[in-house]
Amino acid sequence: MYAYVAYRLGEGPLAEDVTSDVFERALRYRGSYDAKKGEPIAWLLGIARSCIAGRNGDGALELALEADERPAPGSLEDDAVLRLTLSEAVACLDARDRELIALRYGSDLTARQIAGLLGERTNTVEVALHRALARLRELLSAAEEPAVGSSGRFTAVSPSRKALWR
Repeated sequence: MYAYVAYRLGEGPLAEDVTSDVFERALRYRGSYDAKKGEPIAWLLGIARSCIAGRNGDGALELALEADERPAPGSLEDDAVLRLTLSEAVACLDARDRELIALRYGSDLTARQIAGLLGERTNTVEVALHRALARLRELLSAAEEPAVGSSGRFTAVSPSRKALWR
């Protein structure tokens, strides 16, 4: 649960507080869980989405552009640039694409689980995820000329980083 919240809000105290709120609400309202409507993870993620929306108004993705404090293998500079570039590219996507990517990669849910959570068909979610990832790859493949998204902040990606997204 923390991974999803941190993906949406950024790692740190806010994500910890929201995760705590999710489980506190889950315990308080455990009697309202209906197994016929879906898996427990979908129910918890619904609570998490409500908690996130309550924290930042419309539930929009707020990217944390801070570098992870743990040392990573490889070049720290390249990893930081890659993380920032990816964050900027995700921020250029529309709200639905950001939410789908957060559910798929932040929460590690399958398309079927996402479909159950959103009340959509699995095929619809698979197609939407495919298109969201294609838009993200398009933003990341802008090696020479800058690609400007809705935020107007995204800059070009180096050719070495393009290969990671193919």
